Amino acid sequence: MKKIASLTIATALVFAGMAMAQDALTEHQVQSSLERQGYSKVHDLDFRNGVWTAKARSANGKNVAVRVDPRTGQVFPDKPVSRLSEADVRASLSTQGYTHVHDVDFDGGVWTAKADNEAGKKVKLQLDPETGRVIGSDRH
Repeated sequence: MKKIASLTIATALVFAGMAMAQDALTEHQVQSSLERQGYSKVHDLDFRNGVWTAKARSANGKNVAVRVDPRTGQVFPDKPVSRLSEADVRASLSTQGYTHVHDVDFDGGVWTAKADNEAGKKVKLQLDPETGRVIGSDRH
């Protein structure tokens, strides 16, 4: 009886592993997903310890190592990244009425920039890394 129970458990584990493998994203799907999420120059893509790992360049130009959930495609970068590029931030600020945008940088998980507001006053800005919306402003 113990042998049958052990065999049943072992068989169930094999099928569970096969089901997980069937649900897992393929290498091509992970590569495509990373690129759609703003990563470029994806390389060293490997399935290791139950997750996909890769090295890439984020939209903000930083080299990062990422882990990717093999079922959902959720990306876990080793350092804060933004889906926006510097050009995206400049365009967002322009549409929000800012001019003379300069010193655009991704720092501490947010975008920062200096610009002139609609009244012509010089301001330091902090922007949401996902949307480019201004979340903080100081005169400088």
